[in-house]
Amino acid sequence: MGALQAQEFAAMDVDLETALAWHLKGNHYPPIPSVMVQPCIQAIDAYWEDDLNRLIPLPIDGVGRDGEPFQIRWRDGNDHAPAWALIEHAHLQAWCQEDDEWEE
Repeated sequence: MGALQAQEFAAMDVDLETALAWHLKGNHYPPIPSVMVQPCIQAIDAYWEDDLNRLIPLPIDGVGRDGEPFQIRWRDGNDHAPAWALIEHAHLQAWCQEDDEWEE
């Protein structure tokens, strides 16, 4: 269901930010925070620029339990993630292919 719905979101006549926000919240459990929309856009841009190893900065999402800013980190603890990893993790493939690649 998630991949098909992502393709539908990608094909909709809405701005990219809105489509990605719907996808991140509706196709993931737990939902991916909306602060990840911009890093996802940067990862998609890196894909189309053939630079999948580009490091994308990860955002701060509010404050943690200790009252300090909560830095989103990648699995290795870094505050940057490679574009390919964000595409894979957030299932952004629908935005990383030509429209006719999935319309069959």
